[in-house]
Amino acid sequence: MDLSLRHPPDGRETAGTAAESWFLERGLPSVLTRRARWRRLWPRSAPMLAAYATLQACVLPVYLITGGHDVEITGEPTTSELIVLVIVGLTLPLMAIVGWAVSRSRSGRTRAGVATIAVVIVACVAATVSGPSQLAQEAVVVAVVVILTGCGAGSVVGWAVRMMLSHLATVGALAVRALPVVLLTALVFFNGYVWLMAATISGDRLGLAMAFLVSIAAAFVVSATRERVRPMLRSTAAALPNDTEKLADTPFTTMPDTPDCAPLKRAERANVVFVLAASQFAQILVVAVVTTTIYLILGLIVLSPELLNEWTHTYKSTATVFGLTLPVPDSLIHMTLFLGALTFMYISARAAGDAEYRSTFLDPLIDDLRTTLDARNRYRGAIAFAASAVDGADGTD
Repeated sequence: MDLSLRHPPDGRETAGTAAESWFLERGLPSVLTRRARWRRLWPRSAPMLAAYATLQACVLPVYLITGGHDVEITGEPTTSELIVLVIVGLTLPLMAIVGWAVSRSRSGRTRAGVATIAVVIVACVAATVSGPSQLAQEAVVVAVVVILTGCGAGSVVGWAVRMMLSHLATVGALAVRALPVVLLTALVFFNGYVWLMAATISGDRLGLAMAFLVSIAAAFVVSATRERVRPMLRSTAAALPNDTEKLADTPFTTMPDTPDCAPLKRAERANVVFVLAASQFAQILVVAVVTTTIYLILGLIVLSPELLNEWTHTYKSTATVFGLTLPVPDSLIHMTLFLGALTFMYISARAAGDAEYRSTFLDPLIDDLRTTLDARNRYRGAIAFAASAVDGADGTD
């Protein structure tokens, strides 16, 4: 049983590195040994570094067009302003696409090359836009990305996004269940006192209010998730069926079952709960974003200067976002963000107690997690067997 973690000369994955990659792709870095988590950091950091390089590549044309000045759009935007708006609107999708494309690569050398090219792009853009003094800050960003990769943060986030995309069909059903809160928040949307609050509240206070609502939502989801998986977390071997078919075509096919494997460590239990909660947050966030977009469009339709003054006691109809002064009332942006946070909290509470939601989304996640923990038992058993074999060989010498 070869669990060697060294790379062969031709760059192919060994059984050990394939097993490590399998757990990382499924959002469970805590299953790996500490040494394994901090191995091959440069190629593993490639997706995030490539996404950050894409961001910097979008910053460069905006800087060249605007000359580093704020953009104030009043009335009909000019051609250059339209180009800037298009670049800003496409930045996040491009970052996601590039990061996903790089994550699909299984070649360590290819990923390492992409990571190196990404860092070069970041350095060149930083030197062009802000001068050599910016290079130190960008070096800190790269170091943070590498450290977070070693801690497993990228693994968990990537798994949550993949699971959300694979269950997009349930988002529609969840949005239908959220219709009551949409109707309820409509009453808030057409309330003049709430608009007055949105017009006068500062960005910091709004951020604190949204963080408070999101923390309540997190408490609902995490508490319900922990209760749901508690029996499985207490005794891994007793709770998991020996389903070898689900582990077919994985690095664990040839590894024997280990019924007496050590129970999950505290970090592993926390990783399991966090992965399940994060995947649910990602799905609920999609519905909240859709709701926020609906209210933003509705506000652009119904808000006239006279109505804006009646609700907010001001005629200010512009907002500054990322250095762009847009013809959108600042109060409208505050209002839609607040309603989005309310929607997020309501759906989180509803999902925590909704049996149909659990059966259509959470139960498949838990079944998939059982397979992952079965692989964890085999992996840990193989590592223990290899270590005992090495110790036995040392003893005979």
